[in-house]
Amino acid sequence: MPADSVETLLRCSVSELTERFVAQAHPVPQGMLEALEADPRQGAQGLAKKLRSRQEKNRAEGQRLRHLLKFETELWEQGLLKVAGVDEAGMAPLAGPVVAAAAILPRGYRLRGLDDSKKILDPDKREALAEALKRDVVAWAVGQAEVEEIDQLNIYHAGLLAMRRAVEGLGVTPDYVLVDARTIPQCAAPQRGIIKGDSLSLSIAAASVLAKTTRDRLMTGLDARYPGYGLAAHKGYPTAQHVAAIQTLGVLPIHRRSFGPVREALGLGQPAEPVPMQAELFAATPSPMAKR
Repeated sequence: MPADSVETLLRCSVSELTERFVAQAHPVPQGMLEALEADPRQGAQGLAKKLRSRQEKNRAEGQRLRHLLKFETELWEQGLLKVAGVDEAGMAPLAGPVVAAAAILPRGYRLRGLDDSKKILDPDKREALAEALKRDVVAWAVGQAEVEEIDQLNIYHAGLLAMRRAVEGLGVTPDYVLVDARTIPQCAAPQRGIIKGDSLSLSIAAASVLAKTTRDRLMTGLDARYPGYGLAAHKGYPTAQHVAAIQTLGVLPIHRRSFGPVREALGLGQPAEPVPMQAELFAATPSPMAKR
C-alpha cells in the first residue's frame, strides 16, 4: 500500500489498517493514532490501543538500551571506540569447559531484546540474538578453558583464562575492556570490572549471550557422544538427574574431578589445593574461536 494521508487511510477498513500497521509493521503516520482514537468504529479504537501499547513498549526498550550503554558511551565520548565486553558461561556445571566471549559493539549499537543471557529464558531467542550479534558487531571471539585446566587451576582462574583467550581471539586490540565482576590478569588493554556487569553493560550482555549459546551448542554435541546423562537438557549443571546419572553410569572424561559430586562418585576426598597459576599455562595457545 503506498504512503497515504491520514484522511485516506481512515477510509480503509479496520482489517486493512491492522494488516498494514500490525502485521506488516509499517510506520504509523503522525496524527494517525489520534484519528483512530476519535474514530467511532470500535475496531479502530481497539487498533489505536494496540498501537499505543506498542509505541510505549518501543519507547521503554529504547530507554533500557540507552541505559545499558552508559559505560560504553562514556568511553566512546573519550575517543575509545573499540570497547570490548567480556563474560563467561559454565562456572557451576559439573561437566564440560568454561566458555568466555568478547564482543566489540559498533558505536551507539542497540539490539532490541539484548540482555543478560540469564534473563533470556527462550533458547531460540538467545540463538537469534547471537546470530544478529555475529552479523553486526565490529569483532567477536570465544575462548574456553578445558576440564583439565579447571581441575588444575580451579574454576575461578580457569574462567579468567577463558576470558583472556576470548579477548586475544578478537583479532583487534580493544581500546578498553569491560568485564563482568572481575578483571583479567595479563590483559594488555585497560579494563574495568563491573559487578553485575551483564545486567548493566550492553557489551557485556552481548558477550554473555555469545558465551552461553556457544557453550550450550557444545554441550548438546557432547550429549550425542555420551548418551544417558542428559547433557543436552541440563548442559552439565548439577541437577538431580545429572548427579544420579554420574552415580549410576559413572564419571566421564568431561566431568570436573575437582567438583564435589564428581569426587564423591569417584570415592575421593576433598580436592587438593590448586597449583599456583602459571604464566605459561595462562598464556597458552588460545582455544578455537570465531570472529567477524
